Amino acid sequence: MNGNARIVVGILALLVILGVALLIYTKLKEDVSVTPPPTPEPVVTEEPTPSYPLIRTIGSSVEGRPIEAYTYGTGGTHLLFIGGIHGGYEWNSVLLAYEFIDHLGDGTTVPPELTLTVIPSLNPDGVFKVVGKEGRFARADVPTGTDTSVGRFNANGIDLNRNFACKWQPESSWRGKTVSAGTEAFSEPEAKALRDLVTEIAPAAVVFWHSKANAVYASECTEGILPGTRTLMDTYATAASYPAVDTFDAYPVTGDAEGWLASIGIPAITVELSSHESIEFERNLLGFSALLEHYKTAK
Repeated sequence: MNGNARIVVGILALLVILGVALLIYTKLKEDVSVTPPPTPEPVVTEEPTPSYPLIRTIGSSVEGRPIEAYTYGTGGTHLLFIGGIHGGYEWNSVLLAYEFIDHLGDGTTVPPELTLTVIPSLNPDGVFKVVGKEGRFARADVPTGTDTSVGRFNANGIDLNRNFACKWQPESSWRGKTVSAGTEAFSEPEAKALRDLVTEIAPAAVVFWHSKANAVYASECTEGILPGTRTLMDTYATAASYPAVDTFDAYPVTGDAEGWLASIGIPAITVELSSHESIEFERNLLGFSALLEHYKTAK
């Protein structure tokens, strides 16, 4: 066999081998069922369910004490409740705010349409001047027979409820006395903390707890009482059996927080307890509950 013949035979042998291999492969492919690997299930990352209250520090006082806010619920309508803007002078308003914090518990009493935020003490330095404690305190911690008026002001000697941007003046009045209102509106860190929180949450209504005029007062700045403020006042006052009063006229007031809120279109009221010692939780719970009923359906 010459060389060309051997080449031809080799090629034919190779073709035979390839053909046999192809037949074997085809047979195996028919006989063997190949199961594709399972498609992996998509990984779903669930957002953690928040627990309530959500407690955060919204600012610090002049002396560095935290100003805390307790938030409950996730609804689209936000209501804000504030105690202790006058510190230890109105310590009962702080304890009332803590009573509401206890009442709200884990947030189960909050209608799904609402979010509630409670600031128990906007003036922790003023509370410390009288009570001698930071954070939560008890009625028994409040000394008896002492002048608590020193606790009305912050550590800079400023009346915080004269430090807001509604008809602000460097000096204002309180019970016939001249009080300092700061170097400008929002000069004090406590006032700034409230301003920044309001800007963030845009509350539908704000309630301040004070003492001791035994009434609920509307707020206004230069444009009169907002319609929403009148509804807010009447709803709370009627349910809690306080007189509803349009205007506080015992003495001139400038730079008050409620007036500033009115100036930016947010209804706000002042709830004055009947004394500097009473908490009046049950009475105020009726007003509080009436507001929740109103705002959960308000448009």
